[in-house]
Amino acid sequence: MKFVITLDRDEDGAWVAECPSIPGCISQGSDRDEAEANIREAIIACLEVRAERGMPLTIETRSVEVPVAV
Repeated sequence: MKFVITLDRDEDGAWVAECPSIPGCISQGSDRDEAEANIREAIIACLEVRAERGMPLTIETRSVEVPVAV
């Protein structure tokens, strides 16, 4: 399976990784590579828990660019 993730830097400089199609699936790392590795592990764990609980494994998401005038 393949999942889209987001990688953002927080105020303290850590990288935060999130998988929007799995609610609550968030991890972090001191650099991008670590955050990406950690979110892979988090995705596996989240999918296992959701399956055990009989929940849908994912939810539908959509990325949309929104123009904003500043």
